Amino acid sequence: MKSYIVLIRHGTTEGIVNHWFYGWADLHVVQEGYDALDCYKEAGTYPELPADAKFYVTPLVRTKETLHHLFGDVPYEEIEEMKEINFGDWECKTLEELEKLPGAEEWLNDWNSAFKFPGGESADGYMERIKRGNEILTGKHRMTELAHRHDGGDAVSVMVCHGGAISATMMNWFPGVKDNFWKWTPKSGLGYIVYFEDGQPSSYEPLTCPGTDTTTWREEQEGRE
Repeated sequence: MKSYIVLIRHGTTEGIVNHWFYGWADLHVVQEGYDALDCYKEAGTYPELPADAKFYVTPLVRTKETLHHLFGDVPYEEIEEMKEINFGDWECKTLEELEKLPGAEEWLNDWNSAFKFPGGESADGYMERIKRGNEILTGKHRMTELAHRHDGGDAVSVMVCHGGAISATMMNWFPGVKDNFWKWTPKSGLGYIVYFEDGQPSSYEPLTCPGTDTTTWREEQEGRE
């Protein structure tokens, strides 16, 4: 039996097109995002799923739109703890705008800092929330594993969430593998397949598409410097 969770970042939104930092702003996937999702599907980026794969999203509309576009009208559960960080008064600002605000440098360089966005969430509080979300997700995935303990079928879960949530999750599951939160952040529509053994994450592989730029956010910023 194979056991794995597929982490997928939602499709491109207006916020991504405009290079905004946003979390709880409930933005829709734009046509550019749907076109990219179609290209990934046609290229075989996403794994073949068993009929009883379980699907999870966050309460934000962009994750539900992405799930429906990729997999159709499938049943799903919401995991609120896997929402993106709440930027509060800093929602929908660009990096250039954020860099001028007090505390931004601390947050950008340390996602475990106690810095709190005005009217929003603290960085360390967000990381703790994602850990709770990870526990909820893996707990549900274990139930899928148990359902196959006698038939040998693959246990598969799909979590459509957010770039930051995926980065935080990968940091939790594979500590020390990458030295920077941002180096885990996948492009919209991409993510990771995380394999489990004995109930624990054991290895991973990125979702990729030939001919597609998979540069992470941090690598983009380093390329501009």
